[in-house]
Amino acid sequence: MSKPVQRCFGGDDPLYCAYHDQEWGVPNHDDRHLFEMLILEGAQAGLSWSTILKKRENYRRAFDNFDARRIARYDTSKVQKLLADAGIVRNRLKVAAAIQNAQCFLNIRKEFGTFDRYIWQFVGGRPLQNNRETFKDIPAKTRESDAMSKDLQKRGWKFVGSTICYAYMQAVGMVNDHMSRCVRQKQISRLAAE
Repeated sequence: MSKPVQRCFGGDDPLYCAYHDQEWGVPNHDDRHLFEMLILEGAQAGLSWSTILKKRENYRRAFDNFDARRIARYDTSKVQKLLADAGIVRNRLKVAAAIQNAQCFLNIRKEFGTFDRYIWQFVGGRPLQNNRETFKDIPAKTRESDAMSKDLQKRGWKFVGSTICYAYMQAVGMVNDHMSRCVRQKQISRLAAE
């Protein structure tokens, strides 16, 4: 009998397992994806990540596949449409933040050339490798997420507190927080070394 696959999270939820196995912790340098994940992490504030994962395709549809140029130009009528969309989290502050954050994202790209170049500077351009035994060992925030949060807020971003920033860093592979017993821990470490 084969041993069950050890995962950090996911349980019996196929969507959550797929996210764990294919995306969480994988170093990502695609600007559109990096923007999407920061908007989704902000939308998740006060909710579970599985709730956002289940709504992710709805977010992609509602927010023009996270095209920052389009989102930055959303007007009052588009905001009303979003607030009436049951497929996303209908929170006025989070919707307004997504629009403002799109504008801030474009400003960063103008300054740095890419958002990737900007955001990865907070970990020195290389993923931080941790070797955690349990989820209790993972901090809610770190010195790096504090610095990222502070700089994003200074640039006008909303819903980017240090805890959200640390979850984001884990999601886009800036940090490898897969548990030491997890099937993905060593695989992600190897990816980071490439």
